[in-house]
Amino acid sequence: MKRNVKSKCHTTRKRILLFLTACCCFAVMFIIVHHLGNVYQSSSPRQPAPVSDTGASDTETNSSETHTPAVSSDADETSWCLILANKWNPIPTDYKVELITLSNGKSVDSRIYPALQKMFDDARSHNIYPIVASGYRTTEKQQSLMDEKIGEYKNEGYSADEAKSKAETWVAIPGTSEHQLGIAVDINADGVHSTGDEVYKWLDENAYKYGFIHRYPSDKTDITGVINEPWHYRYVGITTATEIQRQGVCLEEYLHKVN
Repeated sequence: MKRNVKSKCHTTRKRILLFLTACCCFAVMFIIVHHLGNVYQSSSPRQPAPVSDTGASDTETNSSETHTPAVSSDADETSWCLILANKWNPIPTDYKVELITLSNGKSVDSRIYPALQKMFDDARSHNIYPIVASGYRTTEKQQSLMDEKIGEYKNEGYSADEAKSKAETWVAIPGTSEHQLGIAVDINADGVHSTGDEVYKWLDENAYKYGFIHRYPSDKTDITGVINEPWHYRYVGITTATEIQRQGVCLEEYLHKVN
């Protein structure tokens, strides 16, 4: 009888030990799975919020993979956002654009996205509703715009050389356009809540606070080679934009002084 009791106790202890072992294994597995889930969640990229709620009529082609941007500091901006591109200074052949697609299908370099988003958000908070009418352009798109402008002048009776010369004051020569850098945008009004004049006025007074400059002022045409474009804004970083605004100069003049 005593032997049977001892046997039962031994069996009970064995079952309890097996049960506790199973519980410990389950707890360890739960902790591991939970940890891996947190790591995966923290490493997953977040989708960017839209810069523009209204798209323009033309579509443009991306040439690089879209990814979530990071905010750049002034220390690492100079290597990419102060590149001078004009009719006398073509875009470097080794320049790489890092594109991100906006909600209306336009694309910009992902490094200017945070500043552009912040600028648009603040504008809307002041009842100004801008849209990105044009962002990054391929060489083919830029050539198409140039050909179209030349055709318009030819239809007005200008010779081929005259038409080309006049067109180049409106449209950048392919390979020299800031739009091909991905860090310049044409900003217009949504046409519903704001007018063009309202948007241009707000940008003229505030864009520098976000690192953008009015790239082609009316009084700098002889230096920039481009007539006044109140819609064209170029990212140069907050420090540089603030200095350009303070001095009342264009990018060419600023870079000449700095160099």
